[in-house]
Amino acid sequence: MNISRKKFITLFIISGFAFLFVVTSLLGTTGPRGFPQPPDSVLRTGSDSPIAWKSTLSTIILPIKIVLIGPVSPIIEVMRQDDPPPPFIGIILVFYWTILASIIYYILGKLKRS
Repeated sequence: MNISRKKFITLFIISGFAFLFVVTSLLGTTGPRGFPQPPDSVLRTGSDSPIAWKSTLSTIILPIKIVLIGPVSPIIEVMRQDDPPPPFIGIILVFYWTILASIIYYILGKLKRS
């Protein structure tokens, strides 16, 4: 790959936060730190909306959200109930996305070499 691992991971993390913020802003009732408020779940934001386009868009982007925040969503749900200081949820997401981006970078590098 022509991009360094550090730059790839940085772009992946920035894109992940931008995606999460935009989706939550469009589909859900945003709470503090850009996360949905308690009536909405972290993964299914907008799925119960009476507005048809919100429900459809939520269904379309669900696979992406499952990959980006699915494994850490139980931790995020528990932390949201306890109302932690703002950086804790972001730190968990950065840690998970760093691992995910490293795996994707490795797989893409292997595919390019073969």
